[in-house]
Amino acid sequence: FPGSLLLKDTACHTVFSTFSPGGGVGLRELEGSGDVLMVPDPGTFRILPWAAHSGWLLCDLRFTNGCAVPFSTRDLFRDTLQVLRDRGYEFVAGAELEFHLFRIVDPRLDPADAGQPGVPPEVALTTQGYQHLAELRYDELDDIFEHLRVGLTKLGLPLRSLEIEYGPSQYEMTLSPAAGLAAADLVVLFRSAVKQIARRHGYHATFMCRPRIPNVVSSGWHLHQSLTGSDGGNVFRSTDGEDVLSPVGRCYLAGLLVHASAAAAFSTPTINGYKRYRPCSNAPERAIWGRDNRGVMVRVLGMPGDTATRLENRVGEPAANPYLYMASQIVCGLDGVDRGLDPGPSADTPYEASATLLPHSLDVALDALSQSACLRRGFGDAFVDYYLHLKHAELARFRAEVTEWEQREYFSIF
Repeated sequence: FPGSLLLKDTACHTVFSTFSPGGGVGLRELEGSGDVLMVPDPGTFRILPWAAHSGWLLCDLRFTNGCAVPFSTRDLFRDTLQVLRDRGYEFVAGAELEFHLFRIVDPRLDPADAGQPGVPPEVALTTQGYQHLAELRYDELDDIFEHLRVGLTKLGLPLRSLEIEYGPSQYEMTLSPAAGLAAADLVVLFRSAVKQIARRHGYHATFMCRPRIPNVVSSGWHLHQSLTGSDGGNVFRSTDGEDVLSPVGRCYLAGLLVHASAAAAFSTPTINGYKRYRPCSNAPERAIWGRDNRGVMVRVLGMPGDTATRLENRVGEPAANPYLYMASQIVCGLDGVDRGLDPGPSADTPYEASATLLPHSLDVALDALSQSACLRRGFGDAFVDYYLHLKHAELARFRAEVTEWEQREYFSIF
């Protein structure tokens, strides 16, 4: 690798970027006068173990005068982390991501399959599901599991576990916790790596929440999070033998619950993701918390004095933008701390408890976001309005399509 990359900025002007370890980043345009540049972050550079001739790194969006682009989600998360640090805290998060892995039967590369986007590949199952603790299933998947394990660990990802999940062709990987910006960067790299490795071996990995496959089970992204103080100690750890969380932890938890509807626009940003919020499905349906209950929105893990005490927010979908998902947690949690909110008692019957229901569709979540003073204050009106515009355009495209349900329901009867 010669120390240079040929990139395209968002205005489609060629930019030549050079860097050296510890030497910073230099930019000079070769053609055009693009308004936005993609500036490589050298600290994120990795050589891909499965393609040693290829490098991977993250970039930040900058105007030609060096100022950050206000709609850059990585910069928004970086700014949110700085607000948190100014309060004496550091954000620590670990990702628990479910996804589906299918064997490719037909990649659908005929000219008629092209489009924006094109026809998805035809796939077959890798497991029939519902036997996720059987050792025979693991043995059947050893080949692709080993490719994934080796590739991810050689890439430097802090892989903690790889397991078969409940549904057909459904799997889960967990990453060790990381602090600050790295927590989100790791998720970006993880999802890209899983898809690349799988495709090279004839598999299709998808982080779509609920693929349109018979008997499929929705996938979630459980975000484990905590705050550390200036001394590096866990701020959520309780020193009171009667409570599982510290006062700060309780208020932070309450903030997540109070703003759950608006924050869902970031934790569950796709139309498809809202098909996951179903009762009695090990997925949340309402904004409640519990100590060891997988039907609640936020599960509290730990015990008094436990330095690993944390909140597991089970609301997210695997396709969520990690920078926005994590930033929304900080903004909502800090609002709970500032206002001294109380999360109420633990819910033992999560699908029967009296609590606010989570949004049943993306448009409901967007309406809540539009009215959220907390998230507008944390993200800025300009970004929230920009995000709402993009998502409403996505909804408009969806509503313009004729679905298979409509065809079955009306085509013959009327």
